[in-house]
Amino acid sequence: MTKRPVPARRDWNDIERTLLTSRSVNPDDATSGYPISSDQHSGDPAPARLTVGIVSAGRVGSALGAALERAGHVVFGVAAISDASVRRARTRLPDSEILPVEEVAARSELLLLAVPDTELAGLARGLASAKVVRPGTIVAHTSGANGVGVLAPLAESGVLPLAIHPAMTFTGHDEDITRLSNACFGITAADEIGYAIGQALVIEMGGEPVRVQEHNRALYHAALAHGSNHLVTVIVDALAALRVALDGPGLLGQQIVDDQPNGLAERLLAPLASAALDNALRRGQSALTGPVARGDADAVAAHLAALESVDTRLAEGYRALSLRTAERAGTNPAVIELLKGR
Repeated sequence: MTKRPVPARRDWNDIERTLLTSRSVNPDDATSGYPISSDQHSGDPAPARLTVGIVSAGRVGSALGAALERAGHVVFGVAAISDASVRRARTRLPDSEILPVEEVAARSELLLLAVPDTELAGLARGLASAKVVRPGTIVAHTSGANGVGVLAPLAESGVLPLAIHPAMTFTGHDEDITRLSNACFGITAADEIGYAIGQALVIEMGGEPVRVQEHNRALYHAALAHGSNHLVTVIVDALAALRVALDGPGLLGQQIVDDQPNGLAERLLAPLASAALDNALRRGQSALTGPVARGDADAVAAHLAALESVDTRLAEGYRALSLRTAERAGTNPAVIELLKGR
C-alpha cells in the first residue's frame, strides 16, 4: 500500500478556523446550534483536513476513526497488535495502514491515543522520550478519568494536548458508530484554542461537546461509571433473581425460563427498567417508587429474606442500594434501621 504524504505543518489557529467552517459544524442549523457557512449550502463535500493516526484499533479507537473519516478527515494509519484489533482496523478503516506506533505518531496531524487508562501515561512518556511526535501535532486521548495533565511529557515538546472522551459504552459492533451521533463527549484542553478544536472535532463526529475542567475529570468519570457500569450490575442481578422466581412450569405455550439472554426474565424486566430510567432522567428524584420509598419495612424485610435464600451477595447489593434510596427519599426511619442491620 502506498503511503499517504506527510502534510505540511499548519498553525493551530488555521486548523481551528478550518474545522469551525467545516460543513459538519452548523452554527445556524436548528438541530445543532451552529451557523452554516456559505459553502455548506452548496452540498459539496468538505475536503479532508487532518491526517489522523490512531494508536490502538480497539472498540473506541476504531469507532472514532470511522466517525472522523465520515467527517472528511483521513485516517492514514493505525497501530493494532491483537488479532481482534487488526480485524477491527481492517473492517472499520479498510483504507488505513497497520503500522508501528512510532510511525503512526510521526506522520499524524491529529494523533488519537485510544489505549486503556492504565497504559496512557506510559505511552505518553514513551512517545515523548522517542521524540517521534512533531511539534504542532494535536494529540488527543479518549480516557474518561484523565485530563490533559497525563499528556504533559508530550505538551513540553510543542504538541496541542486534548482529552476527548465519548460518554458511551462500546461493544465492538456496528451500533458503536451510530451511537456516537447521540453521545456527549467530555472535553478537557490546556487553553481556549484547544477547547475550540476539541469542540469542532466532536461536532464533526456528530456528538455534543461538554467542557470538563481538569480537576473534575475523576469525578466526571466516577459519575459516568456509577450510572452505567453499576446499572448493568443491578440489571443482571435482578435478572438472576427473576429466573429463580419464574422457575417451574409456565403458562401454555410460554417460553421456558433459562439463563440465555433475551428470554422471559428480560422481557418481564425490560419495560419496567426502561420506564424507570426514562422517569429518572426526565423527573429526577420524584421518579422514586416502590416499598423503600414508601417506607414499607415489612415488604423490604421480605425482600431481603427472599434474596438471601437465592444468593447472599444479591441480598447485600439490594441492602446497600436500598439504604441509599431510603436516605434520598427521607423514608420511614424503621426502614433505614432495618437496612443498616440495627
